[in-house]
Amino acid sequence: MSWRDADGLPPALSSMWRLCKLGYRHEPGLLLAAFLLSLLAALPDALIAVWLALLGRAVLSGDRALLLVAAFGLAASAAATWFLRTVSTRVQRRFRDKVTITLEGHVARLQASVATIAHQERPELLDRLAVLRNQVFVLDHMYMSVFSTCGWILRLGVTVALLMSVHPALVLLVLFAVPTVATAGWRPAVEKAAYERGAAHERLARHLFVTVTTAAPGKEVRLAGIGDRLVRQRRTEWERWYRLVSAARRDSAVWHTLAWAVFGLGYVGAIVFVASVLHAPSASVLLVLAAGARLSAYVGATVGEIGFLRGIWMDGSRRLAWLEDYAAAMVATADQPAPDRLTRGIRLDHVSFAYPGTDRLVLDDVSLDLPAGAVVAIVGENGAGKSTLVKLLCKLYAPTSGRILVDDTDLARIPADEWRGRLAGAFQDFFRFEFRARHTVGVGDVPRLDDEPAVMMAVGRAGADDVRFELLARQSIGLGDVPRVDEVPAVRAAVDRAGATDVVDKLATGLSTQLGPTWPGGVEVSFGQWQKLALARGFMRDEPLLLALDEPTAALDAETEHALFERYAAALHARDDASGRISILVSHRFSTVRMADYIVVLDGARVVEAGSHDELMAAGGTYAELYQIQAAAYR
Repeated sequence: MSWRDADGLPPALSSMWRLCKLGYRHEPGLLLAAFLLSLLAALPDALIAVWLALLGRAVLSGDRALLLVAAFGLAASAAATWFLRTVSTRVQRRFRDKVTITLEGHVARLQASVATIAHQERPELLDRLAVLRNQVFVLDHMYMSVFSTCGWILRLGVTVALLMSVHPALVLLVLFAVPTVATAGWRPAVEKAAYERGAAHERLARHLFVTVTTAAPGKEVRLAGIGDRLVRQRRTEWERWYRLVSAARRDSAVWHTLAWAVFGLGYVGAIVFVASVLHAPSASVLLVLAAGARLSAYVGATVGEIGFLRGIWMDGSRRLAWLEDYAAAMVATADQPAPDRLTRGIRLDHVSFAYPGTDRLVLDDVSLDLPAGAVVAIVGENGAGKSTLVKLLCKLYAPTSGRILVDDTDLARIPADEWRGRLAGAFQDFFRFEFRARHTVGVGDVPRLDDEPAVMMAVGRAGADDVRFELLARQSIGLGDVPRVDEVPAVRAAVDRAGATDVVDKLATGLSTQLGPTWPGGVEVSFGQWQKLALARGFMRDEPLLLALDEPTAALDAETEHALFERYAAALHARDDASGRISILVSHRFSTVRMADYIVVLDGARVVEAGSHDELMAAGGTYAELYQIQAAAYR
């Protein structure tokens, strides 16, 4: 067994300690204050049994002075408990408010900073992350649970000491509580395992719910008339998930009930022992009755809190610790800087790749040289591995075997964020950033997001790059007072390169137009217009080392695509590019592909041909056959 538990997550206690250190690092004063107040609030509550015993003795003996002391003690304990709990609750609430945003940001940053996207596509990791996402909004409860658990344990300690003051054998009552503690720790593990087994069903049920209730799939759902079917399937998946969970809850509840029955027998036995065997005075019997009753309550509260801590809050901390370790492992060997320019190019050395969780090789023993300064086209039938090759070059995945060398440096040794800072690209499966148009394009190069004199001077004076992000967020939901700004040099240049000028010119307020009809003043644009804006986003960076264009114009007509890339290739060859930029183009349209300097043909996960258009046509192989088939369709 490694340092991880059998389920692949880090140990519970060390994970909880890491989360506590995270909270202390950001809010040390509030964390300590909340913890100490939880302990202080436990003391007067635990002493109530003493005052009740003294009150009984005073009543039986007629001691008026002792009666006053006991009454005052009860009042003081009740008032102190109320006061300290009130103050503790206020402090804990303030601590939670402050640490919650820290934890949510920490989880979001971790997921976004993981070098690859395998964790967002592997089913077993998706299930694990789905549980973490559901828990991240309440992960701050773990702190409160830890504080409460410590407070209940302190109460138990004081109560056990009071019982032992009557007779040392009464400490055995604690042993009768052991089964309840054991089942409290065991129940969450059993139920969590059931959640894990049913996570795929629960995730599918959520997906079906979103499919039925959101706008994006709404047209096809209604056109196909499958709404009722999806609702029924969602119910079926939910019941499959719930059947596993309810069975685990039922079985664990039976054992937990038996454990409490054991404690109940022990408590009754303790009273009989003190009253009938020891023939202890009435005050001692009253103390055992009061302390024993409170012991029962304290054990119940402790067991319940441990159950929550073990089953939910601690489990969330383990998943967070796992995500931290997973993200750190991705950069553990990344110790070489990204180059400023390419001199020889990029070389794939016997690269093979299978998507995580599968054994089928999408790329099989690929060796390939991509010369510096070249425009490279990748062609092949669907499923040949074209997009996968682009993902590997962008370091969205790591090769299953083999190496990718940037000049002479292994890409695995270059930090992902540095390498991607030298990349640009656009993809067929682009994301629709529903920002103002200038920001929808501008996020392709964040340092130049607001490349206009007035804004840049203001940001420069403030000395805060994150001003851009705050402005972006406010403007994106219609809160910013944004004048029409059509002349944003960097964005305008990217729009021109992408041939998206016609899209911007049709928008009501040009680049300042809010995109997305769900936002105040937002407008909807067609899929092809979205794709042009996504392509413009890919052209934001002026000097990338690698420009990856993975079918970014699939929604455009062949003539528009041809004209676009003809203009791009001509501009690229006309300039003296000292960076050695490599441009990768994936396209099914051979009228565009033929403009590339170097064409790579993939078939069956392997490179079957590589060369210029003329060379490949002269060879009469796969490329020539595919080219002739497509050319015949246009005759």
